[in-house]
Amino acid sequence: MIEVKLHDIGEGMTQADILTFLVKQGDIVKADDPLVEVQTDKMTAEIPAPMEGIVKEFTVKIGDTVPVGTTLLKIEPLNSKLLQKPSVKMGKKTENAFQTSSSINTKSKRVMAAPFTRKIARDNGINIEDIQGTGPAGRITEEDVLQFIQNKSEQTTLLVNRSERENRRNDSLAEFPTSYSVSYSGRRKQIGTKMAHSLYSIPHCTHYEEIDVSNILQVKADWKMVNKNISATAFFLKAVSLSLKDFPIFNATLNEKEESIHIYNEHHIGVATDTRQGLIVPVIRNVEKKSLLQIHEELKYLTVRAQENKLTVKEITGSTFTISNVGPLGGSIGATPIINPPEVGLLAFHKTKKRPVVDKNDQIVVRSMMNVSMSFDHRVADGATAVAFTNRLVQLIENPNLFMLELV
Repeated sequence: MIEVKLHDIGEGMTQADILTFLVKQGDIVKADDPLVEVQTDKMTAEIPAPMEGIVKEFTVKIGDTVPVGTTLLKIEPLNSKLLQKPSVKMGKKTENAFQTSSSINTKSKRVMAAPFTRKIARDNGINIEDIQGTGPAGRITEEDVLQFIQNKSEQTTLLVNRSERENRRNDSLAEFPTSYSVSYSGRRKQIGTKMAHSLYSIPHCTHYEEIDVSNILQVKADWKMVNKNISATAFFLKAVSLSLKDFPIFNATLNEKEESIHIYNEHHIGVATDTRQGLIVPVIRNVEKKSLLQIHEELKYLTVRAQENKLTVKEITGSTFTISNVGPLGGSIGATPIINPPEVGLLAFHKTKKRPVVDKNDQIVVRSMMNVSMSFDHRVADGATAVAFTNRLVQLIENPNLFMLELV
């Protein structure tokens, strides 16, 4: 009997949540067939079969949080003779048993649905096989599941409250509220654990500043006229990298056990990205060596992969500094970012808004202004250094021509 264990599928991974089983007891599987779907603090992954065999026993349950090394299920290596065509001398009883076993295994089917879609169905006690998919090739989407939940809820409400609604036709539906639950598990739980650890273990200090982004927006518009569309985030990333070059203390990690601060030469900058599955931070590596166009293209590529939940371990680990651009979400003029440990700082870019400002000639003009907030580890850096860092960032963003000096 072969034990299939939870192995380390990412840097620093210590445990994972069991999301779903992709096979049933008695199924025949081939080597590398997916067996179990798990959720770590960074990604969703499938545990494959190590060899061809028969699924004999599950040793964990859906929803369990288990450490690395835990046995998930057991597989009996398959005797190839069992799959050979029955001999003509085989008795009728044996032949029927073989046919019955074969028919049971062939009935097993795998529904086409993303991990988060399956999770919504599981959390609401719904068999995903009961849902008709409307996506490509019959794939079940999140909208399909939510619509199924809503329809089920409405049917229940109609049956229970029909007589009362008939007597209160003009009453608000608020008297009969319906809801559904999404469990606090998987990525959401892992994010919560990590953020709580960061907030309680790192002495956060947040510095706020405002930046006139009018010139950057004008440069973007000029480049768009010649079919070069560069996102504002790409500018911000490059400006952060140039600022880290002057203030490398923020491109570091603190090792309290060794009583040392490790300062990195490379700028691997994480970009906090909002997805349906929760916050994820893809990493753009060596920003200090890349052009604005390269940064823009890589950012676009990683954002799509994040939304599709396809990021690899390498694409979400190893960051030395993190930014969060919440401006495009349409809200927030300021916030206190929570540091992404073990990093030293996190910089958030907030909503851009046109407002009247006084220029250097004491004239009132309308400019596009954006607030930024930078949280930093006060054990590693002081407020004066954070101010100097953001002053350098302001200088670069408000004067895009300075970028040219850094390209030489």
